[in-house]
Amino acid sequence: MNNKWIYQSPTNGDIEAAKELSKQLGISPVLCRLLRERGIHTAEEAKSFFRPHLSELHDPFLMKDMDKAVARLNEAMGRKERILVWGDYDVDGTTAVALVYKFLQQFYSNMDYYIPDRYNEGYGVTYKGVDYAVETGVKLVIVLDCGIKAIDEIAYAKEKGIDFIICDHHVPDDKLPDAVAILNAKRQDATYPYPHLSGCGVGFKFMQAFAKDNGIEFCHLTPLLDLVAVSVASDIVPIMGENRVLTYHGLRQINSNPSVGLKAIIDVCGLSDREITMGDIIFKIGPRINASGRIQNGKEAVDLLTERDFKAAIAKSNQINQYNETRKDLDKAMTEEANKIVESLEGLDDRRSIVIFNEQWHKGVIGIVASRLTEIYYRPAVVLTRTDDMATGSARSVSGFDVYKAIENCRDILENFGGHTYAAGLSMKIEHVEEFTRRFEEYVTEHILPEQTTATINIDAELDFKEISPKFYNDLKRFNPFGPDNHKPVFCTHQVYDYGTSKVVGRDQEHIKLELVDNKSNNVMNGIAFGQSSQARYIKTKRAFDICYTIEENTHKRGEVQLLIEDIKPFEEN
Repeated sequence: MNNKWIYQSPTNGDIEAAKELSKQLGISPVLCRLLRERGIHTAEEAKSFFRPHLSELHDPFLMKDMDKAVARLNEAMGRKERILVWGDYDVDGTTAVALVYKFLQQFYSNMDYYIPDRYNEGYGVTYKGVDYAVETGVKLVIVLDCGIKAIDEIAYAKEKGIDFIICDHHVPDDKLPDAVAILNAKRQDATYPYPHLSGCGVGFKFMQAFAKDNGIEFCHLTPLLDLVAVSVASDIVPIMGENRVLTYHGLRQINSNPSVGLKAIIDVCGLSDREITMGDIIFKIGPRINASGRIQNGKEAVDLLTERDFKAAIAKSNQINQYNETRKDLDKAMTEEANKIVESLEGLDDRRSIVIFNEQWHKGVIGIVASRLTEIYYRPAVVLTRTDDMATGSARSVSGFDVYKAIENCRDILENFGGHTYAAGLSMKIEHVEEFTRRFEEYVTEHILPEQTTATINIDAELDFKEISPKFYNDLKRFNPFGPDNHKPVFCTHQVYDYGTSKVVGRDQEHIKLELVDNKSNNVMNGIAFGQSSQARYIKTKRAFDICYTIEENTHKRGEVQLLIEDIKPFEEN
């Protein structure tokens, strides 16, 4: 690998402050430095970080329009109006719909839910969906994880006598839809103290407010936190502040008493006999929920997440698992095609972005392919396909670069767009693809920093193997849940050696199973280096090398830790 390692040595002041905090907490000074980097400077703050309490959640009525939203929902229930819970077809949207529907269903029955078809309707609030609401007698729509830009569609719904409550977390435009209430902490006139909730998180705050207004105890909400944790992990939103509280307790719910639908997914993933982590959600649970909307229809994911019968849930989970297998095959084939297109681009080395268009590509997988391209080429990537007479696509970004702003800069030639800093969706007339490609590249070139287009590994601390004790690992685990703004710490150890038993493993001999020693202790550390078998020859020379890694539990030997090696470099004397 050609990664650039970035490590900032702590100052003497940092070291002394960490030592003082270490005395108070009884944990390693190294971990106390990591706490300070997360803005945690006192023992009291550390205790709150390690054991966040649900009492720390903000009052939901601090969110602008929350009083209007609750009042309209109460009115709808009082009048026995039909309510439609509507959401996006991705993990965040389907978990949000499942959460709101499941909670309200305990108190009200005249309800339905709706997920637009990715292929027949497209993203967000659609005219077809509004017509369905009219046909089924709906008077109130609660829309989750979308809707913030649906000005025309919501105006059309209002003409038909249908009110909307919007629960969204995407960046809004200056003009907002004419909805009864718009719950979005990213509004310019926002009053809520935490702007980083997931779409499902906004739905949870709405239900929290409804419960509070109607004298429903909070304990009725806690079983739904498993869905919030799945949404936060999958939508890659920051995991500090209120999201940390929600996710911490959501993971506890998943591991103690998950909902029937999630339990079925956990079983199908082969995760039943182990502790579920954020990584398990990101790489195993989330993709299966997502596969429903990518391959078939996201409504099937909500059907599963709201299922009460475990046998039926297993059958639905097996079906969604099949969609995921199809998704993986498409993903592999399309990524290979995309790579060939990118490698043939003229002046690739000088480009700061990638925009590619293939009319035949499967719409449900282009976001994944865009992610793959950013990982391979370390540049913002936009992957487009044809939907009717439009080019529709997904954008993904590299660390630190706001791809949403780059797309927004081209808004005059776009039909629609929306998203976040690191992921966005967009559509345009096919004749504008070439102009978009030029202007997107121009914007990226002007605004991206050189270090954002280089493969880098940020190292949090240097360790000797003697410091990696069972207590150190147990204290490190208390930093969970990991994610943006609270990433899993990456450590570095210099001058390590093969113990003599390291070997190449894997079906294609692509990985290295390592047993290592360093020059400061007799500890033998086990490690695994995925996809790095090209380093095996050097390791076997008995020469020293440096490693950077995360520390994980060995799933094959419970209670033991192993190093998940991110990169290996020959040791160089200073």
